[in-house]
Amino acid sequence: MELRMLGGGFAVSAIGLGCMGMSEFYGPRDDEVSMRVLHEAIALGIDFLDTADMYGPHHNEELIGAFLAQSKVRPKIATKFGIVRAPGEYRRSLNNSPDYARQACEGSLKRLGVERIDLYCVHRIDQEQDIEETMGGLSRLVDEGKIDRLGLCEVSATTLRRAHAVHPITAVQTEYSLWSRGIEAEVLPACRELGIGFVPYSPLGRGFLTGRFQDGAGFQDGDFRASLPRFQTEAVASNKRIADLVGRIAARKGCTSAQLSLAWLLAQGDDIVPIPGTKRIGYLRDNCAAVDVTLSGADLEEIEQGLKDLPVSGARYTEEGMKGVDA
Repeated sequence: MELRMLGGGFAVSAIGLGCMGMSEFYGPRDDEVSMRVLHEAIALGIDFLDTADMYGPHHNEELIGAFLAQSKVRPKIATKFGIVRAPGEYRRSLNNSPDYARQACEGSLKRLGVERIDLYCVHRIDQEQDIEETMGGLSRLVDEGKIDRLGLCEVSATTLRRAHAVHPITAVQTEYSLWSRGIEAEVLPACRELGIGFVPYSPLGRGFLTGRFQDGAGFQDGDFRASLPRFQTEAVASNKRIADLVGRIAARKGCTSAQLSLAWLLAQGDDIVPIPGTKRIGYLRDNCAAVDVTLSGADLEEIEQGLKDLPVSGARYTEEGMKGVDA
């Protein structure tokens, strides 16, 4: 697996692994299966794992901590704080205060079983909290050796610049895929202006771009996609045209739709490191093989022209899930 550089020379594998679904949101969890996936990810050359304290809550960091205790290889770990929710509830509040950041960081360090977090991100921006104060608190944790680098998620370009002026930001993590391209207008240009890397989450459209869920069904109990606007029956018929376009071009290229979607992201710049999530070894291997898919200028233009007349139907999240997005 090739390496890519995020901000400040932070080298990670070109494709990382999003671990959220191993704990919740995408149906039942199976720690034994997830542990096998994590070991296979390392064997495939992935050295960048993404988690957060709210996944579970806390279970995902504990799972990664158990994996790190077993693994002979120490991958780089990104974790996040700032979303506060009770177990079993989707409803959340935001807390970016320096005191809470310290409390959350200490909890993550303990659950992960590490002395320092490689990349610590503000999961969602609380607009009631000055970002300068948040970054000041986080920079003190960096000075104390508890955190190596800092990141922000779902942030606006304006807030990103304010935060970066207090302490260097290594990466911005926001949803980015062939059906979620809002960051291209302001956020991605700001990242490049400031030398900040970009980490797209949900790069496969939560599975929709792979050709799954085309009839709006097939969700297991506990799968939050069933509530998302883009997966509702009235939206699926429209959005299916996007997945169909991806499928047609992928078939011509001799790759899967997932590989084409990831290859498109990788082709958007060497500063982009997608983190597709999965809890299945087959999907993991398929995703990793995307690094071997080369898209020509003609391929990229065909995708661009094909998508131009295919608007996305439905919001990315419910109103609750949109808290702190583009803040």
